[in-house]
Amino acid sequence: RKNTKRVPSFRKLLRTSKIKLDNKLKNKQYKQQSAAKKYRKEQKKLREAVRDAISRKPFPLEECKKKQVAEKREEEEEEDALPLDMMDEDDLKLMEDLAQKASFLTRDLSSNEPVHVKKRKHESVIEKYEKVPRRMQTEPEKELIHLLPIKDKGGIIPQSMEKPVLNLAQDEEEDTEEMEEADDFNEEPLPVLTPEEMAAQRRQKLQERKMHIAALASAILSEPDNNIKKLKELRAMLMEQDPNVAVIVRKLVMVSLMEIFKDIAPSYKIRPLTEAEKATKVKKETQKLREFEEGLVSQYKFYLENLEQTIKDWKQRKLKKSNVISLKAYKGLAEIAVKCLCELLVALPHFNFHNNIIVLIVPLMNDASKMISELCFEAIKKLFKQDKLGYASLGVVKVISGLVRGRNYDVRPEVLKVFLHLRIKEVELQKDSEDIAPKKKFMTYKEKRKNLSRMQRKWKKAEEKLERELLEAEASESKEKKLKLHTETLNIVFVTYFRILKKAQKSPLLPAVLEGLAKFAHLINVEFFDDLLIVLHSLIASGGLSYRESLHCILSAFHILSGQGDVLNIDPMKFYTHLYKTLFSLHAGGTNDDIGIVLQCLDVMFAKRRKQVSQQRALAFLKRLSTLALHVLPNSSVGILATNRILMQTFPKMDLLLDNESQGSGVYLPELDEPEHCNAQNTALWELHLLQRHYHPTVQKFAAHLIAGAPTEGSGALSLDLSQRPATELFEAYSMRGMTFNPPVASVTPRRKDTFSQLDSFVDEELNKQLQQHISEAVVHKPLDFAKHVKESSL
Repeated sequence: RKNTKRVPSFRKLLRTSKIKLDNKLKNKQYKQQSAAKKYRKEQKKLREAVRDAISRKPFPLEECKKKQVAEKREEEEEEDALPLDMMDEDDLKLMEDLAQKASFLTRDLSSNEPVHVKKRKHESVIEKYEKVPRRMQTEPEKELIHLLPIKDKGGIIPQSMEKPVLNLAQDEEEDTEEMEEADDFNEEPLPVLTPEEMAAQRRQKLQERKMHIAALASAILSEPDNNIKKLKELRAMLMEQDPNVAVIVRKLVMVSLMEIFKDIAPSYKIRPLTEAEKATKVKKETQKLREFEEGLVSQYKFYLENLEQTIKDWKQRKLKKSNVISLKAYKGLAEIAVKCLCELLVALPHFNFHNNIIVLIVPLMNDASKMISELCFEAIKKLFKQDKLGYASLGVVKVISGLVRGRNYDVRPEVLKVFLHLRIKEVELQKDSEDIAPKKKFMTYKEKRKNLSRMQRKWKKAEEKLERELLEAEASESKEKKLKLHTETLNIVFVTYFRILKKAQKSPLLPAVLEGLAKFAHLINVEFFDDLLIVLHSLIASGGLSYRESLHCILSAFHILSGQGDVLNIDPMKFYTHLYKTLFSLHAGGTNDDIGIVLQCLDVMFAKRRKQVSQQRALAFLKRLSTLALHVLPNSSVGILATNRILMQTFPKMDLLLDNESQGSGVYLPELDEPEHCNAQNTALWELHLLQRHYHPTVQKFAAHLIAGAPTEGSGALSLDLSQRPATELFEAYSMRGMTFNPPVASVTPRRKDTFSQLDSFVDEELNKQLQQHISEAVVHKPLDFAKHVKESSL
């Protein structure tokens, strides 16, 4: 017979499984309801029992005794009424059997229930509690101490002894005596110390703490593996409670721990062990190293948490319960904590919790305290300069971008100026593409067999193995990975810049944004060039920018066009016109520092775009720059003349301005703002003759060099020190910010006596000259009045 049972369909299985789940859920709910119901019943019984106990009235003791006497009489009467010899043998046997059972003695004979019936439900809780037997207060049990057993011929004999029990009464008497002595001691008045004694006591305490800190630190540094536990002891001194030395001790401990961690931290990041690694057995040396690393990471973490808490307490102006340190002292502690964090940020960028330190330091760059913000700025700058791979830079840039956006662009401009210290400009795209190219591969087995002998193959194999091990040991990052990190970092920087240009154009962050765009503009994607140039020109045309900000806009635009923007067909004539028009805004006053940016703009506009610049434009800028060199400081004059030298050497026919004769038609229009139409070819560089008489010797040299036509060889050529240095470098080299003159002026200090003797001789010579002149005039013109002239001259 065939099996006609059908296999259930998938839909039916789903339906049945749902029914099962519903049943399980119902059973679970029923159990919960029954448990709750049972709990409610128990609570109800307990309340009834308490209510019964309260309502019952206690019987007097005499009535209870009378009742017991009456019960005894009734029992005696019953015994008298039914003697044992009057009972049957079967009844007597049954009574003996029941007497042997414990339940017969305890149960109520008047009840008809069986012997092993369960407890009555109506039995109250108090009656249950009363049935529990009381425990008499007995002597404490003596504890046994198990000793080593003894083995003899008979076997093992266990050994033990009683643990000695101390006499509590005697201990209490001793404690009371000690307390009385302490009270007597406390009742004695403390000696009043003079200020000198208090100062001496404070110095002594401080010296003791210093010696203790030095001993712990030297022990840890000498053997870090064995003395890692002393880090905890040293870290505990951060909670110094003596108010006289608490501030200084905590500062010393912070700095000491910072130096210790800088010395003993390994050059790699310590990762936590997995469960499998913990379960495996390792050598003693490996286990010791693991314990050291685990202890180091935990103590380093606690130390960073203490520093963070110190800064938070200062920011929140919150006092601790102990009130050991005042609010004023918290600022000094917070400054030391920030300094320690900055040192660890720069010294241990590879170690654990580096990102946590970044998250602590970056918001403090925007702090109101100038000292703390400058400490953080310098630390971030150092980190950017020494970061070769880009991991730390990427982390800092991410946090700064989040901070700017979270504060709604209400941060200090210095926060964004930190981006200018990124090392991304050192990575060139062409160089990276060459570095990304596949490296030289090792020889294959066929190539070795074909080109090398047996011994050479053996040596080659060993050499390649060694090279592979060295590469793994160095763990050198590939250029491709480095380029990806730099690209991601730049993307975040540009996103921050573009957000500010779009949403906060009137923000004080705009100069920092324009300065950053001027530096990194050559790395922007070509797709953004058109929109960015339009934004920059609209900012200049709006007239709301300062002169320095407009210069940054011009510099950003020409950086864009000089890099990948060469392929774009964009005429930046409006930027040339704006710079030409505003050159005379510079002078020897406050705007003298802006000439450095002007020199950068001129270098990008003319030297790097020489093919796109017309001769008329170059002549106009050369003439206006020569005029500008007359009324600026010497370092600015040197930079401008160096730029003029490059213009004369780069563009042909610049020597037209060294000739007095005019070329072509028209008259030079110096007041015109269009460099293409001012007819600069019809003027001359007469300013160079004035600059040749300048008080600064370097300005004189440059002026004479330009008058000679800026030759590269011969008597009119400049020295290598001046000719090979760019204009911006010369501008900084001859700066007078430190109130110094470059080259230094030879100091001549004649003696006072010599000075007076020279003055006397000069006066005598002048008097003699005047006397001789008067005599000659008198003799020639009026000889009769000779005596009169002699008298007047003598007077």
